[in-house]
Amino acid sequence: MEQAYRRSVGIDWATQAHQFCVINPERQVLEERSVEHTGSAIAQSVEWLARISDGDPGSTAIGIETPRGALVEVLVERGFHVFAVNPRQLDRFRDRHTVAGAKDDRRDAFVLADSLRTDQPFSQRVVVDDPLIIQIRELSRIDEDLRQEANRLQNRLREQLHRFFPQMLRLSPAAEEPWLWALLELAPTPAAAARLRKANVLKLFAVTASDAFRPTRRRPQ
Repeated sequence: MEQAYRRSVGIDWATQAHQFCVINPERQVLEERSVEHTGSAIAQSVEWLARISDGDPGSTAIGIETPRGALVEVLVERGFHVFAVNPRQLDRFRDRHTVAGAKDDRRDAFVLADSLRTDQPFSQRVVVDDPLIIQIRELSRIDEDLRQEANRLQNRLREQLHRFFPQMLRLSPAAEEPWLWALLELAPTPAAAARLRKANVLKLFAVTASDAFRPTRRRPQ
């Protein structure tokens, strides 16, 4: 259901800094500011929005493209009405103001704010998920980040081995096996590998094999 708000805020989210634009129902720009992507700067921006809302965060509608993240969750928890604006919809709203295709953070923040003034029903109101859902989502993101980082490191290792120690890639072409990493700790160079004793190699494989099949112990609750 559409609701009248005393002010609309557009937040153009970026990697280094985020552009905020506040307008009133008459489409006049009240305030603009650029906020760095740091915890302290974002916290200060939330307090700033609370001040200009005169103690009534529900009177402020906030438009942003991303429907999740720390800033969105904090704003919703503080009582602001946050709306996720679909990027494709934002493109259509932007065409009302200009046909220029160049990226303009100030313009996009204004367009986000103005879209809530004119087309609020087409934006999705963001609600805070159950804390357990948020925790699972964050752990899932961390897991994905770690998998990507592991792939990057494996690729770098494979490239280095291909340059100076290609014999190792005959054992593991993708350089992705934990036993290979352990073997490289024992023999980081071809010269060191030539000095390895067979007993040390067999011991290493026995240890890595037992670790691979060892069940994970759960911590007592």
